[in-house]
Amino acid sequence: MLERLQRIELLDRAGAGPVELVAELRALLVDAESWSRREGGEAGESAVRSLRDALGSMQSRGAPTGLPSARDL
Repeated sequence: MLERLQRIELLDRAGAGPVELVAELRALLVDAESWSRREGGEAGESAVRSLRDALGSMQSRGAPTGLPSARDL
């Protein structure tokens, strides 16, 4: 998950568009959901909620909604 976070940060700094950022956020959400299921607890659930909020924010800023859902990745 840390590698994906770094990749997202680099994409953002490079001026990547919403499509690229949302795709990475969705993949990060899949990773976080998997981690949360393994580790359990409120911290994992909170992380997944935060990622879902970030993804929703990216989509509201113009990312296409036709991208595959996180569960499809």
